[in-house]
Amino acid sequence: MSKATFEIYEDRAGAWRWRLVHDNGNIIADSGEGYASRQKCEQGLESVRRNAPEAAVVDVETPSGGE
Repeated sequence: MSKATFEIYEDRAGAWRWRLVHDNGNIIADSGEGYASRQKCEQGLESVRRNAPEAAVVDVETPSGGE
């Protein structure tokens, strides 16, 4: 059984967003952007669901002196 749930919601500005919430209430990931319609938001979420299992993990070094 999954320990996380995708939520779709409309933010205060009227944009649609998704977030992945662990069963303990912590937000694991979010859309990072607002979508103009619920349909576009759902398409973005489905893209993540399709592509994430194949996604590689890449270490990114922080440039010296930066965060």
